[in-house]
Amino acid sequence: MKIWIKYLIGIALGIIAAFVLPENLLTDTGIVSFLSDIAIRTVRFLLVPLVFFSFTVAVFKLRDTKKFFKTLLITLLVIVSSTLLLTILGLVAIFIVKLPRIPISADRVIQGETLNIFENIKLLFPHSAFESLLNGMYLLPAVIFAGLLGIGCAVDKVDSKPTVALFDSLTKVCNAVMNFFIDIFAIGLIAVTSLWMFQFMDVLSTGIYNGLIILLTVILFIVAVIIYPLILYLVCKETRPYRVLFASLATFFAAFFSGDTNLTLALAMRHNRESLGIKRRSTSTVTPLFAIFSRAGSALVVAISFIVIFRSYNALNISFSDVVWVAGFAAISSFFLGALPTGSTFLALTVLCATYGRGFEAGYLLLKPVAFILCSFAAALDSLTMIFGTYIVSQKMKTTERQEIKYFI
Repeated sequence: MKIWIKYLIGIALGIIAAFVLPENLLTDTGIVSFLSDIAIRTVRFLLVPLVFFSFTVAVFKLRDTKKFFKTLLITLLVIVSSTLLLTILGLVAIFIVKLPRIPISADRVIQGETLNIFENIKLLFPHSAFESLLNGMYLLPAVIFAGLLGIGCAVDKVDSKPTVALFDSLTKVCNAVMNFFIDIFAIGLIAVTSLWMFQFMDVLSTGIYNGLIILLTVILFIVAVIIYPLILYLVCKETRPYRVLFASLATFFAAFFSGDTNLTLALAMRHNRESLGIKRRSTSTVTPLFAIFSRAGSALVVAISFIVIFRSYNALNISFSDVVWVAGFAAISSFFLGALPTGSTFLALTVLCATYGRGFEAGYLLLKPVAFILCSFAAALDSLTMIFGTYIVSQKMKTTERQEIKYFI
């Protein structure tokens, strides 16, 4: 059975469970929350070793074929372009659609949040390189360590041959175990979805945020069904762009209900390799970079959310200069969210409100009840960007072996 079908069945059972199970089981006992957390942890369990070993081998192969820097350059261009595109799209959508104001909250901001940019930069070079493998949340230190090892192996291919062979073997072992966890996550999705649905129904019953949810749903549909396939057709001359969307279904489902970028990365790497036929040297380097730096969905959601907050506080129109500032902040801050695989979208919104000031410091509290929904839409858009972006890079680098849809996993 295809993975996306397994996941769809798990989601359906989770939705049914949210309506059938008693409320106290979901809220008071914490059992469903515990099971949901365990399910997500199982998929992320081998992610750091998998990324570390596979990234090292991939960098070695790209250096050996003299395609490393070109791959990085194209990846960077796609990441920046997609971020700017979705940020602008979000602002255009929110100015076209006039959402109703959200009632002002009397809550006060307790403490200021930051993106911890300088602390995260220091984490890139810990006192020992092996410390970079201990952080299961922030993958960039492990990626840098692996990249340096891969470059080092490419300097002397004769002496490094045993190391590359060992890492390649460990990559295959990690992939085998990861594939098992990915398959059984369909069961874990029951708990993940039921917990999400219960919170969603609670928010939906208030009716306050329905307009925002509908707007984000429409934007998600337009990006997935129209914009990204069209870009694939124009940039890569892909005559069947919806095959890439079809290959991303399981990743999309998991991303939306979990809101976890690291979990999404594990799924995307497998589907890129086994469904889209992207060679390991591309998917093992490009996909992690998208997971860490490409948060175009977060930029879009943050930009929209802030305009909603602004209109709720102020009856006047926001100036063009402020719109540009908001767009710039949302786009630039998205590149620094890699240390937080979950909840980073709402954190960026919090920092944006505090940085903008002018009485908006506590504005993010208006959207706190729907923080998990905002993160879900952001993660879903990020997952699509990750897979479509990786496919574009692989097409430009000619590292794709075309697969028929019937062989998709």
